[in-house]
Amino acid sequence: MLLQSPRLLDLFCGGGGCSVGYARAGFDVVGVDIAPQKNYPFEFHQDDALEFLAEHGHTFDVIHASPVCKKYSVLANRYPDRIYPDSVGAVRTALIANGKPYIIENVPGAPLVNPLMLCGSMFGLRVYRHRLFECNLSLGLPPTPCQHKGKVSSNRHKRGAYIARTLANFDVLTVTGHDFVLADARVAMGIDWMNQADISQAIPPAYTEWIGRQLIFNIESV
Repeated sequence: MLLQSPRLLDLFCGGGGCSVGYARAGFDVVGVDIAPQKNYPFEFHQDDALEFLAEHGHTFDVIHASPVCKKYSVLANRYPDRIYPDSVGAVRTALIANGKPYIIENVPGAPLVNPLMLCGSMFGLRVYRHRLFECNLSLGLPPTPCQHKGKVSSNRHKRGAYIARTLANFDVLTVTGHDFVLADARVAMGIDWMNQADISQAIPPAYTEWIGRQLIFNIESV
């Protein structure tokens, strides 16, 4: 049994959705992001993620990284002339060199290795948000299959995806862009501290709380 909480470094932490999940699982979390994060709820360092990892990564028990995902998102298809950074490979190389257990999170379509897909419906959340997680430790199967039930928008977005912006009319919310109802997004995502911009990019804490409990079990078993 651990005598103190294991330490987790959350790189590209944003507003702290992943961080809160790991904290609920039992980690002492530190976040790093190149942009200021005034709503981040834990110790925060504004810095280059990979530079911080190289200097301080050895002091942590687990590293989580959510590198920029725009290259693999629907934005890349909508704006084919734009060039987005492809940082997953460099991040993975740095994490392997660090030698600690790691998790890389990104959107569907990102070049992750044997990723696990998690969805809000697996945790009883009212949000449509698929995300991939690569881990160099074994993770179990998700708690339930992905299942989107209830009313969804009858109007199709031009990309063909169903878009629902308020829980007053739909059971499942799509939290993207800036035209959703913030109060409903907070309910749907299980996040109560973020603003509109932060939550549009966030990961529901339930995802990483589930992952974090497995990581702590693995660490305690060593």
